[in-house]
Amino acid sequence: MIGLSISTMMCRPVGLGIVLVGLMAASNAYGARAMEHPWNSPYQALEASTVALYTVFQERPKHLDPVSSYSENEAQFTAQIYEPPLQYHFLKRPYQLIPLTATDIPQPQNYAADGQLLTSNAPDSTVARVVYRITIQPGIMYAPHPAFAEGAKGNPYYLEPGRSLPRFDSLDDFSRVGTRELVAADYVHQIKRLAHPHLHSPVAGFLSTYILGLNELSETLLSEHGDTQGFLDLRRYELPGARVVNRYTFEIVLQVKYPQFVYWLAMPFFAPVPWEVEAFYALPGMAARNINLDWHPLGTGPYMLRENNPNRRMVLVRNPNYRGEPYPREGEFEDVAQGWLRSAGTQMPFIDEIHFMLEKENIPEWNKFLQGYYDSSPIASDGFDQAIRFTPEGAPEVSPVMQQQGIHLAVATQPSVSYIGFNMLDPVVGGASAQARCLRQALAVAIDIEEMISIFNNGRGVTAHSPLPPGIFGYREGREGMNPVTHEWRDGRPQRKPLAVAQRLLSKAGYPSGVNPQTGDPLTLYLDATTTGPDMKSLFNWYRKQFQKLGIELVVRSTDYNRFQDKMRKGDAQIFNWGWNADYTDPENFLFLLYSRNGKAKYQGENAANYENPRFDALFERMRSLPNSPARQQLINELLAIARHDAPWIWGFHPQAYTLNHQWVGNTKPNMMARNTLKYRTLDPALRAAKQLEWNRPRLVPPLLAIALFLCPLLVVLKQRRKRLAILQ
Repeated sequence: MIGLSISTMMCRPVGLGIVLVGLMAASNAYGARAMEHPWNSPYQALEASTVALYTVFQERPKHLDPVSSYSENEAQFTAQIYEPPLQYHFLKRPYQLIPLTATDIPQPQNYAADGQLLTSNAPDSTVARVVYRITIQPGIMYAPHPAFAEGAKGNPYYLEPGRSLPRFDSLDDFSRVGTRELVAADYVHQIKRLAHPHLHSPVAGFLSTYILGLNELSETLLSEHGDTQGFLDLRRYELPGARVVNRYTFEIVLQVKYPQFVYWLAMPFFAPVPWEVEAFYALPGMAARNINLDWHPLGTGPYMLRENNPNRRMVLVRNPNYRGEPYPREGEFEDVAQGWLRSAGTQMPFIDEIHFMLEKENIPEWNKFLQGYYDSSPIASDGFDQAIRFTPEGAPEVSPVMQQQGIHLAVATQPSVSYIGFNMLDPVVGGASAQARCLRQALAVAIDIEEMISIFNNGRGVTAHSPLPPGIFGYREGREGMNPVTHEWRDGRPQRKPLAVAQRLLSKAGYPSGVNPQTGDPLTLYLDATTTGPDMKSLFNWYRKQFQKLGIELVVRSTDYNRFQDKMRKGDAQIFNWGWNADYTDPENFLFLLYSRNGKAKYQGENAANYENPRFDALFERMRSLPNSPARQQLINELLAIARHDAPWIWGFHPQAYTLNHQWVGNTKPNMMARNTLKYRTLDPALRAAKQLEWNRPRLVPPLLAIALFLCPLLVVLKQRRKRLAILQ
């Protein structure tokens, strides 16, 4: 082999020219194809041209049956397919319930034990039955499915006695499909399914305390069918708490007063399931092939599941039988400026397909979003500084790089609260004495929650002034919503009180400069927590510094999860981190966290602080039964004043979700309670395709030059070898 320098290669211009011409011709051909479809696109060209939304999922859904599904990663699928009677308004805040399949919002009717109709504000003790009558809209049709294929006399074809099934491996092998109208009996059937012994609904136990006869039905079904498999025909069993009135009307009967029950009617547990589908999925061979509601959901919603491949992707497509639903005509003031009312009155859905791609790691998801291959993306911690910057006023906005790509930021405060709790049973930090209260108040002032949000949450949070998060009735903005124990109003906004205020409170508590007068040593307090990784260790170190500002020593007692939960159940913890996510949007769902009868140690409830105040309890019992009104707001104001004064919590913060959306996606207002929001989305696939081409052009010249420089010496060597062979011959 002959080694050649660059100068030697350049002495062979003809060979180099031939190489370059060939490579450029190849690159032109490749570039022409790339102009039609990006070279690095993860999708087929036909897929990229459809009106399809591309997003991600990170965890395989376990249950798609509405009676069992209770996880967030499942709701992103089920909420687009199933339709309970009610839903949350897409735009309005505070969150409001509106009809979905129902004709209106059902109002509870209270009855005494003798059947007498009572007033809506009747005392709980006088109410023996509460009836919700729900009427659904006629003409709502199910998505196509083999269970509805018609046979003789209109009966289900595949369920006819003696009918032999075709050879099948999947649902697609059934050539006959059909549909039918949604009827009230389908909702009643689903409520009975809560008691099914083999479905293990996670809410069956809770709802059995309210729905009349549900517990008895559960016991009957377990006794008669607990050890049997196959189709369980629930039509044979009566449930007094769920009964059909007529084709489009049914009633749910509660055995106790529960004003918040109406919110359950927006959850998938109350979505309809027709008996024919359960009977179809119970046919021979179905279970062995995993053909069931958990794998093949069926509903009346805008989409149906076409592809269920949880190791790669899940694909929803438009339900051809969907009735259509008009986009909301009203919202909030900012919705007009944001363009979220441009579609007002237009029939939904706007998108034909939704492709959920499996992405287990944040970095590949983030890179594909920046390339335009995903339409929206959350912001991982690693990419936060690249994506977001804060204005001098502290407001988040996208970085200049994101602005150049036309990327928009959507911010939503989650209906949840993360807080630091005091165990009110503890002899040091608990109790109703003035000294203990001043100690709790001092710590609530001194611990800089705003700094914690900035350091550990990238600024993604709103300081909590009470348990109630934004978007929940009773929450108030501005000065009216400020906690006067921990904050004061300065420069037009609430600001944390100076450390001197906390020090004075600490002295009132009997610990001047943080010293325990009984020992002469610094007061030592204990934070009980679970064993965690390096991120939590950093947070705990920050906590120690916050307590040290008052001269208090904080000791972290870290244990495993089970031991920690045991300490919480027994009331043995002293200070702890805790949180709560809304089940529904009523203030009762947050204020009950401080109701004494929900105490964790005594009642195994969700009052983790074991807080007890008779005045708070009395006001809470009045408030929880009232509709949202000025009278209810006044009671909430009094409840919050009591809780702030007693300080059973360091109120913490309400987390915020940041989502980035490309310019071709519309109607992206975050809704932290609704999960059926994909029907509202709009899409401009032509703009997306153009931007994908622009952002993913192959840079061919540098690699082609490198290839040419690599090949030219080989050409020279080959030419010289040919000359030698010619001489030898």
